[in-house]
Amino acid sequence: MALRALCNISARPHCLRSTTAAYYSTPSISLPLSESQKKTIYALSTPKGKGGVGVIRISGPQSLDAWRSVVKSGRQDPEPWKMNRCKIVHPLRKDDVLDDGMAVFFKGPKSFTSEDVLELHIHSGRAITSSVLDALSSIPGLRHAEAGEFTKRAFKSGRIDLTQAEGIKDMIEAETDAQRRIAVGAAMGISRVKFTELRDEIIGCLALIEALIDFGEGEDIEEGVYDQARTRAQTLLTTIEGHLSDRRRGELLRSGVRLAIFGPPNAGKSTLLNFLAQREAAIVTPIPGTTRDILELSLDIGGIPVLVGDTAGVRETEDLVEEIGVERAKKAVQAADISLCVLPLPEIRPHSKDIRLGLAPEIQELIDEKTVFLFNKADLVSGASQNTHSTTGTEWQVSLSTGQGCKAFLSGFEKILQERFDLSFDSTGQDRNPPLITHSRHRVHLQSAADFLRVFLDYGSQDVVLGAEELRYAAQAVGRISGTVDVEDVLDVVFREFCIGK
Repeated sequence: MALRALCNISARPHCLRSTTAAYYSTPSISLPLSESQKKTIYALSTPKGKGGVGVIRISGPQSLDAWRSVVKSGRQDPEPWKMNRCKIVHPLRKDDVLDDGMAVFFKGPKSFTSEDVLELHIHSGRAITSSVLDALSSIPGLRHAEAGEFTKRAFKSGRIDLTQAEGIKDMIEAETDAQRRIAVGAAMGISRVKFTELRDEIIGCLALIEALIDFGEGEDIEEGVYDQARTRAQTLLTTIEGHLSDRRRGELLRSGVRLAIFGPPNAGKSTLLNFLAQREAAIVTPIPGTTRDILELSLDIGGIPVLVGDTAGVRETEDLVEEIGVERAKKAVQAADISLCVLPLPEIRPHSKDIRLGLAPEIQELIDEKTVFLFNKADLVSGASQNTHSTTGTEWQVSLSTGQGCKAFLSGFEKILQERFDLSFDSTGQDRNPPLITHSRHRVHLQSAADFLRVFLDYGSQDVVLGAEELRYAAQAVGRISGTVDVEDVLDVVFREFCIGK
């Protein structure tokens, strides 16, 4: 019997320690809590390093115990939502003052995670931060938080949905004003409202079809219900298709437009990168083949986040290292959202209407509909030769060494970005047509919903049961975006990129 009892214990790992202790009934044995049994988490929620203030966040059922253990403010229990001047002490050595700071206690459910939350506002420095975190680790029931665990708890408690969680993460990572605006909107629940409206409308169509299945048209259900459901579904499909045909505006604004700079050696590609970055980001020499690998920078061009990649000069070479760089350059150009071909104006064939003439075959094969051109070294040619290649909507003549034409190029290139990716802003910097889709998973689920709606519309009135099932799938697909249904498979994807403490 004892052996069988122990076997049963091994089948229940979460209660193994407590059950084993009870089985032996030995009062002297005190088993430490496992990590899964520690329900209260803590972490530094501000960046590491020296600073005026660092915030350590504690969330969970033992947050009040943490206050009583490390906060010395003259009162046993805190007044919720009020900042308190205090001494931060070690829980095992009350005379060991770790810092002189502030503490605030948020009583659940009126907190970010809906749990009891304690925030310690301390002086930010490695020694102080480490000592306070070490002190918290000595409190039974507390453990260090995993990446994104605070926000994940806020989601699981219903405080926020998945789109708001993504918005919080995007706010932290925003580098341009356009990114900030989209992230703030998502975090405030604007996207949540729109996705909820789509899902509710699908459910409305489903309710009509379900009514037909249960009662049928006649005394209980008025005629034309099926046609009404089809009309609403068609309108929904048109709306969703409109969001899907947005040229990936939201994803591009969030993650950045990928721009590849390419061209022959010594055309001025690295000089252009330095001009855009306003610093010496790339090495510039008159020696061909100086750039051998891709150098990427994240820049703000007209409020649009742009990931600029400076590539190796494209040419035939017998140098093994340079050849690898050329192949990487070609792949970068092919994968880019837009490419900028930099050509030396003095070497372009005079009076040529086709700018491809005279270019090396390996450069010609990289030119396509997403390519724009920059003719550099305009200061080295006469005015007549410059007029041969007049500036157009996708071509500019500049001298990166003297600055000639650079202002017009920047203005024109910003316009090209806005037109090609439908990214336009008003005088206040507000997007005139804010995108709904900002993450690739939004697009995947919306595409699935559109597919299910199309199948529903393909069914006739005699197949209402099958049609209802397609509408149910469509509602579930939209629900997965905000986390309304079936979200366990996407939680890790959403939260694993969060920083520790958020």
